[in-house]
Amino acid sequence: MGCNWDECVEESLKKLESLKLLRSLRPINITNSDKFDNAYQVFDGLRQWDRFSVEVGISDSTFRNWLNDIPSCGSTEVPGSIEATQVENSSDGRGRKLLLFSGNDYLGLSAHPTIRMAVAKAAQEHGMGPRGSALICGYTDFHGRLEACLAKLKKKEDCLLCPTGFAANMAVMVAVGSVASLLASGRVPRRDEKVAVFSDSLNHASIIDGLRLGERLQTIETFVYRHCDMSHLDSLLSDCTSSKKVVVTDSLFSMDGDFAPMAELSKLRKKHGFLLVIDDAHGTFVCGKTGAGVAEEFDCEDDVDICIGTLSKAAGCSGGFIACNKRWKQLIMSRGRSFIFSTAMPLPMAAAAHAAAFVAREEAWRRRALWERVQDFRNFTGIAITSHIVSIVVGSEEKSLLASRHLLESGFHVTAIRPPTVPPNSCRLRITLIATHTRKDVKKLAAALSRYVSVEDANPETAELLAKL
Repeated sequence: MGCNWDECVEESLKKLESLKLLRSLRPINITNSDKFDNAYQVFDGLRQWDRFSVEVGISDSTFRNWLNDIPSCGSTEVPGSIEATQVENSSDGRGRKLLLFSGNDYLGLSAHPTIRMAVAKAAQEHGMGPRGSALICGYTDFHGRLEACLAKLKKKEDCLLCPTGFAANMAVMVAVGSVASLLASGRVPRRDEKVAVFSDSLNHASIIDGLRLGERLQTIETFVYRHCDMSHLDSLLSDCTSSKKVVVTDSLFSMDGDFAPMAELSKLRKKHGFLLVIDDAHGTFVCGKTGAGVAEEFDCEDDVDICIGTLSKAAGCSGGFIACNKRWKQLIMSRGRSFIFSTAMPLPMAAAAHAAAFVAREEAWRRRALWERVQDFRNFTGIAITSHIVSIVVGSEEKSLLASRHLLESGFHVTAIRPPTVPPNSCRLRITLIATHTRKDVKKLAAALSRYVSVEDANPETAELLAKL
């Protein structure tokens, strides 16, 4: 059986306090910040601006470079420059309109007028900020209100904002490892004193990098279990001699579109007494009856100890957060390096994210629309996808680039995912469905896929699915 994590964290906090290393957040009050709530406006269906989240334009030169796989640093042509003149002389200059099927703005909130109004008003009245790190002077009552809102959504005692989701995962992993060093009273922990972290083999890079840093600090020993293989995880947990065990997993895997086996993880948690940490980046605001995420979807919110999320996907904004109890929040604030040494989230972004959380809750039709698009994709293709992330593995880089170019010619922005993001020979098309796509959009994409992605291009795992197109 594992350790009592509440006691371990409490003891770690007492150690930090004795060393005068316990950190505090002291919010700076912003005058009349509550009035922004009164400006929030919601709508009962798609509006013209919603198409901005799925319709994009690219220049003719970018289109040609993409088709020919010419490397680019993303520079745009300055009017009057030699490059611009060459473009004007070699194309019609109108550019290309594309349907975006590769973004993470799952609810289409990035274009919502209420979120745009919130960020504009906050910037006009209070500036960009954020003046400094959260522990110095970058933390305001705007940030505190957003944290309270997210804690309520995740049904956790508290929440901590981070500048990015990447920083949030890094901060949690390092803080988890710090328990071992603090309880070892300054010496290097023995192997059986280290925190044993069990990580899914397909976890996000930010989790992996956080674990690598913990290993360098000699506080964490990492065990990687086969993707969603609960028998393998159970075996590794049973063989581990450390009492301090943590299991960390993506809740919805960003490159495969499958869910972590939450029910089985809950059972193993009861058996082994580990701390369960999930990265709910792709499930927050999208999954569950209220949009609370994957844990709500699978009715196991009480079994998740720490929930990490992002505001840069379904919220249409930017930033990351960690929903947890107050003890863990204080420990992460005091030991999480990527939180401590990062500039705080800009105040206007905190205002925008707070508005986005409100809109996501009130416009529940967006979640319903997204899952309708998932069903549409199933119906049009016969592919039994389980989420809004569709992964079509085609094998080699050459084949994935060719498929992406074919889709580009048909008017779709779908990028090829290649190493190091995915292993060699598992290159894929990563398609994402968005609430502001229409049924007609999905039908057009399905037709393009059937025309350009052949069974011969796919690996055996995907060939059977593509044969149905």
